[in-house]
Amino acid sequence: MKKLIILCSIVVIFFSCKSDSKSTDQMEETMPTDSDSTVVEVKDTLPTEVEVPVKKSRKALKAELESQGYKTFDYEDPKTKDTILMQQYFIAFLKTGPIRGQNEEEAEDLQNAHLAHLSKMYELGYADISGPFGDNGNIRGITIYNVPTQKMADSLANADPMVKAGRLEIEIHPWWAAKGYSLR
Repeated sequence: MKKLIILCSIVVIFFSCKSDSKSTDQMEETMPTDSDSTVVEVKDTLPTEVEVPVKKSRKALKAELESQGYKTFDYEDPKTKDTILMQQYFIAFLKTGPIRGQNEEEAEDLQNAHLAHLSKMYELGYADISGPFGDNGNIRGITIYNVPTQKMADSLANADPMVKAGRLEIEIHPWWAAKGYSLR
């Protein structure tokens, strides 16, 4: 029985490999076309051309950011002599708010709405990173906003359901970072 299964497997593999040499037209001619059967056209799933994102020059990126109202400056790394584009972001400190008397269910609902708000900010490109602190102190977490003005960052941060409910307060500061660099 084992030999029969192996032999059948080899035959199936052989014929499946051999059928690849048939053209699509030949295969369509041999396929049934009555109303009870469906002909499925199989297309190659590999793209014929791979799109490579075009990387903008530092100068072009700087001009684009400044045209959108962002503040930037160039920094020359003394070690590498590379010119690095610095951009102003806004860091929002989420601090313990004055209204903490919500019951467990209300607090959980607020937390879910808070996380949904932060996810939306990230998806829309307004926030680059968010997270809580782990020390249970007065500053509960941060969000780094990637927007052109502090007024806009303040407006987005204060739209957070936890802030609206008074469970958190916002403190925002301008913050500079190298454009395009990531955490390590």
